Amino acid sequence: MKAMRKSNLGRSLLLVVPLVCCPYTAHKAYATQTVTIQAQASVIKGKVIDSRTGEPVISASVTVSGTKKIALTNIDGEFSIDAKAGEELVITSLGYEKTTVRAENNMTVSMVSSSTMLSETVVVGYSTQKRNSLTGSLQSIDNKELTNITTANVTNMLTGKIPGMNVMPGSGKPGSFGAIIVRGKSTINGSTAPLWVIDGVIVGKDPGDINPNDIETLTVLKDAASTAIYGSQGANGVIVVTTKGAKSGKTSITFSAKMGVSTLNNGKVKMMDGAELYDYYKSFTNAAEIAFPRWNDKLRDSNFDWWKLATHTGNVQNYDLTINSGGEKLSAVFTGGVYKEDGAVRGYDFTRYNTMMKLNFKPYSWIAIRPSFNGSKGVIDDRQRSTYSMYSMLPWDSPYDETGKIVGNRSSSWVNSNSTNYLYELQYNWSKYDSYAFNGNFDFDIYLTDWLTFSSVNSYRWSTHLDKSYADPRTSGAEGKGRVSESTSTNTRRYTNQLLKATRSFGDYHGFMMLGYEFNDGEYRYHSSDGTGLVPGFAQLDITSTPEAVGGNKFEWAVQSFFANLNADYANKYLLQLSLRTDGASNFGSDAAYGTFFSVSGGWVATAEKWFKVPCIDYLKVRASFGSVGSRPNSLYPQYGLYSLRASYNEVPGAVIAQLANKKLTWEKSYTTGVGIDLNMFKRLRMTFDFYSKRTSNLLFAVPISGVIGVTSIWQNIGELTNTGFETTLSADIIKSKDLTWTVDANLSTNSNKIKKLYSGRDQIIEGDGIAGSTNTLLRPGLSADTYYLREWAGVDPENGAPQWYTTDANGNRVITHNYAKADQVALDKRATPSVFGSFSTTLTYKNFDFNAVFGYSMGAYIYNYSRQEYDSDGAYTDRNQFSLQKGWKRWAQKGDVATHPVAAYNNPSNSNKASTRYLESSDFLKLRSITLGYNFSLKSDIVKALRVYISGENLFCITNYSGVDPELPAADGGRNASGERSTALSISTGAGVYPSVRKFMLGVNVTF
Repeated sequence: MKAMRKSNLGRSLLLVVPLVCCPYTAHKAYATQTVTIQAQASVIKGKVIDSRTGEPVISASVTVSGTKKIALTNIDGEFSIDAKAGEELVITSLGYEKTTVRAENNMTVSMVSSSTMLSETVVVGYSTQKRNSLTGSLQSIDNKELTNITTANVTNMLTGKIPGMNVMPGSGKPGSFGAIIVRGKSTINGSTAPLWVIDGVIVGKDPGDINPNDIETLTVLKDAASTAIYGSQGANGVIVVTTKGAKSGKTSITFSAKMGVSTLNNGKVKMMDGAELYDYYKSFTNAAEIAFPRWNDKLRDSNFDWWKLATHTGNVQNYDLTINSGGEKLSAVFTGGVYKEDGAVRGYDFTRYNTMMKLNFKPYSWIAIRPSFNGSKGVIDDRQRSTYSMYSMLPWDSPYDETGKIVGNRSSSWVNSNSTNYLYELQYNWSKYDSYAFNGNFDFDIYLTDWLTFSSVNSYRWSTHLDKSYADPRTSGAEGKGRVSESTSTNTRRYTNQLLKATRSFGDYHGFMMLGYEFNDGEYRYHSSDGTGLVPGFAQLDITSTPEAVGGNKFEWAVQSFFANLNADYANKYLLQLSLRTDGASNFGSDAAYGTFFSVSGGWVATAEKWFKVPCIDYLKVRASFGSVGSRPNSLYPQYGLYSLRASYNEVPGAVIAQLANKKLTWEKSYTTGVGIDLNMFKRLRMTFDFYSKRTSNLLFAVPISGVIGVTSIWQNIGELTNTGFETTLSADIIKSKDLTWTVDANLSTNSNKIKKLYSGRDQIIEGDGIAGSTNTLLRPGLSADTYYLREWAGVDPENGAPQWYTTDANGNRVITHNYAKADQVALDKRATPSVFGSFSTTLTYKNFDFNAVFGYSMGAYIYNYSRQEYDSDGAYTDRNQFSLQKGWKRWAQKGDVATHPVAAYNNPSNSNKASTRYLESSDFLKLRSITLGYNFSLKSDIVKALRVYISGENLFCITNYSGVDPELPAADGGRNASGERSTALSISTGAGVYPSVRKFMLGVNVTF
């Protein structure tokens, strides 16, 4: 293990007494604000609620008619005001109709929303705001919108739902994770994953195994106005999750169940059957050289379907229970969930268990205590060795002999006798992955005055992963000796923030302020052991004859932050927001350990002006923002000089230099400018428009250096890149009547990414994608950060069927060559990420029926279809099956043929299947992501309060020209990083053994007692 130097930053940080003060948050600010105090005979107390939802209306203005006495409602919608019973109270809140009532004690006032969207309370950085007071760019979705897709992981549920967020979903493998990019790629070397904040706790770039059903709302913060308060962690966007909270009232029990099946979606891919493959081999120009021992014409009648053997109809089950109960002083919510999925490719099963409990305890009027905990367990039973083999196995070879017995590996009866029979290996070999996670919170609010609140969030997270695999000596495991492998990893994180919040109003001036301190640290430990040589069936390390390898490591990190936020408005018309944050992190040099980030944003609600009289416009707000956010490297110790202790000389242990120090290493910094418009019209149409420009400098990169001292690179800050884009959302109520409603929603996003400069002396950097060197991307000023760099395919020569590529002759002319080695590699005007993407949906309700359909689309991206290099190889790979020719494909057979495929030859000496634009394909698509039909029963029972049943289908069809399995490539799984987080990334190429996406057909029921 490489020696690691532990940072001392924050070693005593927990002893720091934070000076905290005043946030903008209408949601959590306590009590009411009396601007003018006059002696009165009595105090009227009451509560203001939303007439539709029953939720409290926060920061509503309560005025005694004809006086200057004003009060604001608190987080619970409560107010108190000096007034006499019977006096007229005027209650106003942006987004609601003005309400006039007669004063009486303990009154409850219902307000009618003039625009549900405007009055919505949104969770943002360390606070909540009404949507009408926002000056930044963000998007929120609730549990109903989120869970119309059946998957174990929340990242997959976000696909296509948020403008500006490009989600690469996980594969069809149960439990797989997606990868997320918000507003373009802002780094050339680091992670593009956004920051996750769950119930006020920064949990990093991995949301963990959170149960999607526990999520009440999810908000994506996209611009600097929204993310600057998260400083060095906000460059890739921030996802703020609020889980279901405890509510006072009668006990409520909600149970939901989903059950269904999954089938593989293999796109346009079809493997050759025995006859097709035989005819293909017979067509080789050098067929006489075929060297298979069993090569004969009887093979044309041999046909075994390996795909059918490897797959089946999978099943999915998802059960969730929520219990909510309590009174004014103590309320609680408990949830439990089970998700089980048997994969559509045999041999891979995933199960996850979740539980959560949250309490809200108000023993006195000046304090609220909110302890909570949640836990999860995940189990993966993996006996799957067939994802690659179900494509590659020859249809001439059967896993069974004439008697129906499974044949062993490298069977002499097979044409390809070097292959393993995965069905044979599945009898013995297995892997199991167990994961456990626990998170405990102790949060509280102290109401110092009716306008000043101290809030504290404190969290401890622990998770462990236990992995074990067994390869039986009767199989190919460890070359017949057998192998047992075990690994254990443990990740702990501590988090605390201390906030002082203030809410003040002076006439038409409203202010919300916050000062805060935050500390976050973590430790990750990993240990692995391998042993070979064992007795069949005994999967224990201590009985292996050869302890083959032992590994382990330990990583630690710490971050501390100081931040402030100010929000102000005048008459709910002119809006201002300021944020400032200073971060100190353990993985930067001593000369640059701290970085400061800021944002300033403003808004103008034009429709609040008295002179604005446009009948068709219900609401119009203009927003603008500018600010900075940062990003830290993936490495936890890039600033230090490190040594490797694994070296030895003449069997004497020693140390060699492993990494050079850079004390000046500092943050990547992104400066973002954004403008936006929120527009509501005709009391039916809601639209948003956002334009952004983001410039990222000080890019972190391992710069190559001379390797004479044994080190070939050093971490440095180099270069610059930009992202610009446009986003829009639309929601329209087409029909609004008593029995029938029809709503249409749509979003569209664009993004343009450009490298502006690299480091001195280098005008381009070529990067491989890690798949057998199949394709490269190029970093060059003026080009996108994911530009493909390949030889250009020039098609098939109709005279002789030879492959052709483009090259440049001595005079600089573009000419054709038949020699692959002479073809030019060029930077292509084609990128891996889409330039335009989004979704649209339609929702109808008729009496008790409801219907919803969600579509997704993407344009402008390209996929390098590496699977064709192996399975459409023109004879290069004779030990594996091949793709059937698809519609529009034609192989050259005689002079004059205009063909897509060159002449095929045994072992393919022409190199026609080498990496080139031949296999670079557009991934444009239109998908039906989900469709749901439900029925809500009308009940008069005192026991069952609500009952809904529904059926749904997912991933039902895809319109695309892509020749592979799915134009939405699954996210690349990078395992776990040094912080113990799952690491997923954008895929630019599809491998030869991709787990196909699946279609799901579900039946569900929701019942509330």
